Amino acid sequence: MNNSSILMDFDKPPSLDDILDIANGVMATMPRELKKHTGKLKIEVEDFPDSYIEEELELDSPFDIMGYYQSSTPIKSASSKKKQDILCIYRRPILDCWAETEDSIADLINQVIIQEISYHFGFSDIEVEVLEEQIEENKQEQKLIVCE
Repeated sequence: MNNSSILMDFDKPPSLDDILDIANGVMATMPRELKKHTGKLKIEVEDFPDSYIEEELELDSPFDIMGYYQSSTPIKSASSKKKQDILCIYRRPILDCWAETEDSIADLINQVIIQEISYHFGFSDIEVEVLEEQIEENKQEQKLIVCE
């Protein structure tokens, strides 16, 4: 299922798989400035953060977070391979935000992914805003190309 069919065919809330499809689409069009940091980043989608994340981040509610970048640490083994970084996206908090705003579900997922990766790698608020503006401009240009 491609992103456009996902966005148009909701007669019920998007599933975990629908959210993952949208997230993979976002990753495929990620700005170069961020893509160089992600390597083989794995995207996972869960309904809510687990209790460890809730406690570690001192969340008041599992709805307080829409995504979390989990950095890997080197494995202490003979192979010395590195574990894969994981970006976990939380479906239910995103759905709540989606229901309360006029943003599309894809825009919300895009924002979560961009912010989680950017902040993890030390981007400033201003740099994140610039990236989000570039993405929005690219989306508008793509719409113009499709319409012409």
